[in-house]
Amino acid sequence: MTTPALELDVRPVGGATAVIDIRGDVTATSEQPLSAAYDEATNTHGAQSLILNFTGLDYMNSSGIGMLVTLLVRANRQRQKLAAFGLTDHYRQIFELTRLDEAITIYDDESSALSSASATS
Repeated sequence: MTTPALELDVRPVGGATAVIDIRGDVTATSEQPLSAAYDEATNTHGAQSLILNFTGLDYMNSSGIGMLVTLLVRANRQRQKLAAFGLTDHYRQIFELTRLDEAITIYDDESSALSSASATS
């Protein structure tokens, strides 16, 4: 059995904002890569606003949602803002059902997320 693939890239996008590009599957095996991407965005790039790009998401299960909650807790402890874009209708509905959309602001596209991040930083 193969481990689901997850690739994360951190892009500083100006000011104190970084985008984390997500490609692949977000599952229970995602804890270490998500943590490393968060650390890179925060410690290396000094991000206070983190934007999760889900346009490359293939699959996310309940364990993956749990990993996002862990990321949210870390961001909240550091008084960082967390936003997302690129969610399919299916995953938007999951964010609504789990009420994650109340803690992670969801945008339709990257430009909207970046505009909001630059307005609040």
